[in-house]
Amino acid sequence: MLEMQRYSVIKDKNPREIVLLRGRGCRYKRCAFCDYHDDASANETENLQINKQALDSVTGEYGVLEVINSGSFCELEDSTLRLVEEVCATKAIGTVHFECHWLYRHYVPALRERFAKIGVALKIKTGVETFDADYRERVMLKGIRETSPERLSEGFDECCLLFGLPEQTVESMIADVETGLRYFSRVCVNIMVENSAPLKPDLAVRELFIKEVYPKYKDNLRVDILLHNTDFGVGA
Repeated sequence: MLEMQRYSVIKDKNPREIVLLRGRGCRYKRCAFCDYHDDASANETENLQINKQALDSVTGEYGVLEVINSGSFCELEDSTLRLVEEVCATKAIGTVHFECHWLYRHYVPALRERFAKIGVALKIKTGVETFDADYRERVMLKGIRETSPERLSEGFDECCLLFGLPEQTVESMIADVETGLRYFSRVCVNIMVENSAPLKPDLAVRELFIKEVYPKYKDNLRVDILLHNTDFGVGA
């Protein structure tokens, strides 16, 4: 088994440090494309030890930290969130990016208020995956009941999109990116890589993305593109 990498530095677009932390795991666990929730434990002591190792690597070089975990920020224990706060204070970090499923959007205001008290601004990313609501729920089983992109963006700053799946086209992928740029400050495009989840990638769609879509956005400073899920330097 490959070793899980939990700290990295992103130097090109939106330079920042990034940590992959472990918590209780995703409560939803029904997305047809995802098995990331396997990186979880109910043992808070072990989680804190793992998370401290990752956070101890943070230098504050860019003043920006991205925190990801196999779920939403509200599935990290409070002991880990306190550790993130300590790192922000000691390393002069002014901005932190967190992830949150749409289902837990009501947790966002309290987290923003909590970090604002220590002078840290939050950027909250949500996994939209696609703005085609029918495809998102029929195929991806994402669990988002909102169909309006504008209302879907309420309370969130950034979004993730997932491409390289059956039925997707060049036109649908471009439409998704453009919609994301219209309603969010940043868009993170992930290309599906096969894992243990039931929904499998379509290699022909992946090739269409690389040929027709990737060149259009690869230099856009508001668009991150991960051709593999470990392109940020974390994961396994």
